[in-house]
Amino acid sequence: MSTKDFVEKDYYKVLGVPKDATEAEIKKAYRKLAREFHPDANKGDAKAEDRFKEISEANDILGDPKRRKEYDEARALFGNGGLRTGPGAGGGSFNFDLGDLFGGGAQGGTQAGAGGFGGGLGDVFGGLFNRGGPGTRVQPRRGQDIESEVTLSFSEAVDGATVPLRMSSQAPCKACSGTGDKNGTPRVCPTCVGTGQVSRGGGGGFSLTDPCVDCRGRGLIAQDPCDVCKGSGRAKSSRTMQVRIPAGVSDGQRIRLRGKGTAGERGGHAGDLYVVVHVGSHPVFGRKDDNLTITVPVAYVEAALGGEVKVPTLGGPPVTLKLPAGTPNGRTMRARGKGAVRKDGTRGDLLVTVEVAVPKDLDDKAREALESYREATAGEDPRAELFQAAKGA
Repeated sequence: MSTKDFVEKDYYKVLGVPKDATEAEIKKAYRKLAREFHPDANKGDAKAEDRFKEISEANDILGDPKRRKEYDEARALFGNGGLRTGPGAGGGSFNFDLGDLFGGGAQGGTQAGAGGFGGGLGDVFGGLFNRGGPGTRVQPRRGQDIESEVTLSFSEAVDGATVPLRMSSQAPCKACSGTGDKNGTPRVCPTCVGTGQVSRGGGGGFSLTDPCVDCRGRGLIAQDPCDVCKGSGRAKSSRTMQVRIPAGVSDGQRIRLRGKGTAGERGGHAGDLYVVVHVGSHPVFGRKDDNLTITVPVAYVEAALGGEVKVPTLGGPPVTLKLPAGTPNGRTMRARGKGAVRKDGTRGDLLVTVEVAVPKDLDDKAREALESYREATAGEDPRAELFQAAKGA
């Protein structure tokens, strides 16, 4: 990608997000558009393919905080194709033709108006846009992101846990120290000049950037390819790491661990590790957001006359709840601070739902007592209001 293209393209517009969009909003917009214009979903549609590459290019810039910052700074400096200068630079703004500015240098009055940029802006922005001449230093390459899964018990998800995770990923080849060359002296790729990318015209003033096919995006070409990695500089590696899963994680949650992915090349940052968490069920407790749930059976007399009921908690001593007289079946009470751990370290609540237990077998004494109760309440009809409401409707 040329510097001129970099400055003139509005990547925010390409993804349809505002300039102050968060990282999550950018990722969401990219995924939506990528699914819509992916070549697999638009077989033979050249326009969709070009649109997909344009979307991918925009995500490469805006999805990387460092590159996004550089892009924003460049756009702020060269707004609408002009170099913006403050009042101290002559009391206004001087507009320059970007074609001249980033070409062989400014001419005539333009050079004079640029003042301190008389040496050409290629030197200033050469490192910023990772471009340069034949002597360009090969740029660092960020490692790939990797994804794994882990299954936790219900209790581990609530309280947090440290679990071993065995990872298989690409790492620098030990045989050649990641250079891809037997002698450790690869040469800079002449096609992409060490950037790992090549640009091609996309029409309408756009240029599209693709990985260099000659060096496979590495920016380097092995003169004597390593027998182990075949010149790629990467080899399959297995490792086991201890991963801390935070307390309160929910089923299906995706956790990002920065710098725990594939190692970078030539001083580049390592990629990230994404861990998808699966949570097992519990025979007694359930979960609703930060609250735990439980259904507790109570005797009919406890619900009718009231009393104290002991309720188990997850991993702690039981709590005692006071049951008011006349508690109906299905009523939910709250034991505060006995739920799942929140992000701030506090705990949610335990939601206790009452289930009135009806005895299946009665001895003579119990049956006689219930018959006496039925006689004492014979004048009451618990369904009277139900039929009245049905008539009114």
